[in-house]
Amino acid sequence: MGPLAAAFVSFTALTSAASIPRLHAKRQDSQLRDEYDFVVVGGGTSGLTVADRLTEAFPEKNVLVIEYGDVQYAPGTFDPPTDWITPHPDAAATWSFNSLPNPDMANTTAFVKAGQVVGGSSAVNGMFFDRGSRFDYDAWAEVGGPEFEQSSDKWDWAGIFPFFKKSVTFTEPPADVAEKYNYTWDVSAYGDDSTPIYSSWSAFQWADQPVLYKAWQEIGINPATECAGGDKEGICWVPASQHPITARRSHAGLGHYEDVLPRANYDLLVQHQVVRVVYPNGPSDGPPLVEARSLADDHLFNVTVNAEVIVSAGALHTPTVLQRSGIGPASFLDSAGIPVTLDLPGVGSNFQDHSGPSITWNYSQPYTDFFPLPSDMVNNATFKADAVAGFDEEPARGPYMLAGGNSAIFVSLPHVTADHGEITAMIRAMATDGTASSYLPVDLRTVPAMVAGYEAQLLTLADLLDNPEAPSLETPWATSGPSQAAAPSFLLHPLSRGTVRLDAADPLGPPVLDYRAGSNPVDVEIHLAHVRFLRGLLETPTMKARGATETAPGEEVAGSDEALEGYVRSRSTLSFMHPCCTAAMLPEERGGVVGPDLKVHGAEGLRVVDMSIIPLLPGAHLSATAYAVGEKAADIIIQEWKAKGQ
Repeated sequence: MGPLAAAFVSFTALTSAASIPRLHAKRQDSQLRDEYDFVVVGGGTSGLTVADRLTEAFPEKNVLVIEYGDVQYAPGTFDPPTDWITPHPDAAATWSFNSLPNPDMANTTAFVKAGQVVGGSSAVNGMFFDRGSRFDYDAWAEVGGPEFEQSSDKWDWAGIFPFFKKSVTFTEPPADVAEKYNYTWDVSAYGDDSTPIYSSWSAFQWADQPVLYKAWQEIGINPATECAGGDKEGICWVPASQHPITARRSHAGLGHYEDVLPRANYDLLVQHQVVRVVYPNGPSDGPPLVEARSLADDHLFNVTVNAEVIVSAGALHTPTVLQRSGIGPASFLDSAGIPVTLDLPGVGSNFQDHSGPSITWNYSQPYTDFFPLPSDMVNNATFKADAVAGFDEEPARGPYMLAGGNSAIFVSLPHVTADHGEITAMIRAMATDGTASSYLPVDLRTVPAMVAGYEAQLLTLADLLDNPEAPSLETPWATSGPSQAAAPSFLLHPLSRGTVRLDAADPLGPPVLDYRAGSNPVDVEIHLAHVRFLRGLLETPTMKARGATETAPGEEVAGSDEALEGYVRSRSTLSFMHPCCTAAMLPEERGGVVGPDLKVHGAEGLRVVDMSIIPLLPGAHLSATAYAVGEKAADIIIQEWKAKGQ
């Protein structure tokens, strides 16, 4: 049986059992067992991956996942009835956050969303399923220092790449589709096709997609054969997290929950919030109890745990679960009136996300030679009706297969600007001359561990940014016109560090996000380099032939260093929805929260597994990395308990 046929069989079995998850999901604590071996806090991308693997490896052990959201259908980013712009009316539930104003970025705020549903953000994201370069993950190991080098749990590229391969079933495109769009790939970057988390390439592209593809080549960016195998500099084709037959969204709520049911030892409690973990006899006597709250009636109860608790509530909620548990910066906990269980200043610190401004332009030459374009979804009823019909065919066809697009450039700083050496010299100087601490949040500037960790990160990032094979800039695209086209610039490796703190006035409510974007001035220098580089796009023969006319920042603004800096500070998107790093995997003396085994420093029977544990933001959208982290974490946990004979 070929991979497409096998995938189709799997999907058919899944949809025919669509009622099973709702029947199995528990909604009251009276439905729970007296005790559990493992409790997973959060049914998101990494959490469900861990729960799936634990219930599979230990059929005699019971696993409970507690999820704030519910089981919902999760349409793709671009599924009927939407056009290219309008959000899906039936999109799964999300958390929506606005950050505090960012004084270094013209007091603008960051807007970020996260999944509030079984499947987490994998059920609501843009479905862009890429991985970082090998150098991004090698940097995780480097910043951990000698302690991490000596650990048997390796988090460099060699240590995590097998789990990227394990985490997904990749389906090659049909030969005619590959030839039509010049898709390239290397199957050695993928695994044995045994995990029902799918990635595939669309059999559709907007007609003008090749315009930018050609223009990028004209400014010296070369196509890459495969961008998921560790080498990523260049023009990349990126698969989407979608089923290869139906083009429906593939997410953790399907592949790591619905598709593995029924399992007698796998319980999911929905519509409940984990308030905190409780150590009645102190953090050295674990595992802790888990205190949870019913969203229906505010009823509080404890869950008894025999083996361990795995917090997987995401980069924005894991810190608040820990902080409500008295695990976090002692000064903050004291100010919030929370008794201190463990003074770990890194909890909720080290907050990072991708950000950046865009360049925009119009075309003065006719665009009538391109069909179809996204505008045809609005203006051409016949085309729209055929697109809807095509999405319901098996295999699916037409524009609704495209999700949000699957092409992007990834460019290193040495290829962006000749001034890259001056920029990295500035970073190394602040890491060694004692000024790094001045760029941290005020309450962390005198905490030796946080300063030491930040200095180590800066030195690692300087090396990363000096590497001509390690991307600093991302620009995704799928279409470019005909009016008000844009090329966003993603700052892939920010130096600024923010915080996530619970709201003392509403401790069970949304956290307070302080992005502190631009607080390290080198970030602005890199933004400027990215914008200057992208403006060169409009000088290429392809773009000139189309009469591309820059609308922002524009010649007048770009001609003044001061004005261009003002443009960057006032017109940047401060979150591309990739928050991370708020419970960092670092030694405690470097401000870390967890070690390479993902155990919380000083807390027995407590681990963290989600995007909060990564110490540095990789040059990638985070979904694929979240699956790989979940897979590797599960392997670590399974091997440890097997070694104990349990």
